[in-house]
Amino acid sequence: MILAFSLGLVCPEGAIAEKLRSAQMWVDGPVNAEIVRVLDGDTVEVNAFPWPQQSVTVKVRLRGIDAPEIHSRCEAEKARGLAAKQKLADLLNERTSVKLINISGGKYFGRILADLRLEDGTDASREMLKAGFVQPYEGGKRAKAKCP
Repeated sequence: MILAFSLGLVCPEGAIAEKLRSAQMWVDGPVNAEIVRVLDGDTVEVNAFPWPQQSVTVKVRLRGIDAPEIHSRCEAEKARGLAAKQKLADLLNERTSVKLINISGGKYFGRILADLRLEDGTDASREMLKAGFVQPYEGGKRAKAKCP
């Protein structure tokens, strides 16, 4: 993880993925997975199947988006976060099988960063953006939530 962070300091954004791939910290995928639960508007827990007859339960942060925080002290931010969580749950409703693509280590241990595709190829992050429940996010410092 320290390597991934330091790569971000010396590499332009587009080069980070290539450096992670060369450091074997990137999996192109697809990796089949089953949704366990939706944690918030940009994070799910899955059972992933990276190898035959093997599974791992892992939290997945959806690449390219940032949802409002559900644990915010700001009631407006919390309400937006809960709405984003519900939208993602609705999008994944009744779906058990998804694919993880472009998988890399997350900012925090125990969580990965990945694109999440539904059975029909729909990109979950793109759908959340189109619906207006999340903001684009490419790493770095996030904007502080404005609370009325």
